[in-house]
Amino acid sequence: MKTRVISAVVMLVLVFGCFLISPYTRTLLLLAICIMSIWETCRVIKAKDVSTAPAVLYVYSAAVCALILFKKADEVYLTALFFLAVFAITFAGIIKKELRGPGALATLAVLAYPVFPIVLIMRLTALPGNTWIPVFAIGCVSTWICDSFALFGGKRFGKRHIVPEVSPHKTLAGFICGAISAAVAGVGLYFALRGSFPAVTLPCCVITAFLASSFGQVGDLAASLIKRMSGFKDYSHLIPGHGGVMDRVDSLLFSVPAAYFCLYIAGLY
Repeated sequence: MKTRVISAVVMLVLVFGCFLISPYTRTLLLLAICIMSIWETCRVIKAKDVSTAPAVLYVYSAAVCALILFKKADEVYLTALFFLAVFAITFAGIIKKELRGPGALATLAVLAYPVFPIVLIMRLTALPGNTWIPVFAIGCVSTWICDSFALFGGKRFGKRHIVPEVSPHKTLAGFICGAISAAVAGVGLYFALRGSFPAVTLPCCVITAFLASSFGQVGDLAASLIKRMSGFKDYSHLIPGHGGVMDRVDSLLFSVPAAYFCLYIAGLY
């Protein structure tokens, strides 16, 4: 427990420090997370005797990071990079025997998840001024609140498991408790944000928190699916007491983009 608490404090200081210093530190932190997530996911897939092409994914994520840092990350450049990544993966599958068939498909799957969600979040850190704050505040806080109350609700009321083959501890009661708690947290987030972001209305904040946290719970199950498929409990042991990077960010890969799209539809961006 002591190791887990120390690791959590170090992670919080590192993340909040990088996010508050500048857009550059935010982007570079997410690049590091992306690289570690690629390594962990390809490692898990390798346990099923399926080779992947992580080098293509490393280059793709680094190229996106460079575009963002040099303020060239418009839709055309990002779309072109994604197309080139898909082309490079399929081409590698043609010329490399070990990548043919399952290897190329597995690499494309890693490109779709977790790489693309992290790249999208990386792009969101470059939103002008401080307009990135509502996205990350609602997406992250609602997810953390949801996770805590889902755990409590599952232990207190949980009887019906959702998908025990994927996540043996996830229950329907926990899922519902988590989503409701996130919606309630949305009220608190509204009062915290309204001074600096008056365009964030109470209904918008509550609905966004509810949907983002619900997407986050599915993201948690998606990451568990890959682990269970390969017989792993954790993605790695990079973070003492917490497992791997993917074990910590799996929910956020879905909840933060979901928060952005909700706020975009509401007219904030």
